[in-house]
Amino acid sequence: MVFDGTWKVDRNENYEKFMEKMGVNVVKRKLAVHDNLKLIITQEGNKFTVKESSTFRSIEIIFELGVTFNYNLADGTELSGAWTLEGDKLVGKFKRLDNGNELNTVREIIGGEMVQTYTYEGVEAKRIFKKE
Repeated sequence: MVFDGTWKVDRNENYEKFMEKMGVNVVKRKLAVHDNLKLIITQEGNKFTVKESSTFRSIEIIFELGVTFNYNLADGTELSGAWTLEGDKLVGKFKRLDNGNELNTVREIIGGEMVQTYTYEGVEAKRIFKKE
């Protein structure tokens, strides 16, 4: 329930380098850094609904903790994996369907901000969101 609310991206750390490692082309990387991403998160028990809107797309993702599902990133990269709750952190462990490489994501609330940390092939990046 701590993640419930509307979150707007405020700043990024190492995000462009992370996208480069993911294989996102330079034009999409430049645009994605300024994508104005907004997440509306609601939790009902183990079920989460995330409405994601940005310069590139608007989608709704519904998932249940611990249940594997497929998801496409904004650049079209297909993933399969699941979110779990570890203490007060949402932990996502995903595999790319094109090459089998792991993409791990952690969402946590730090100082009233939601920090989303991505790790892929040794490169870590953060997107920091403020609650609206």
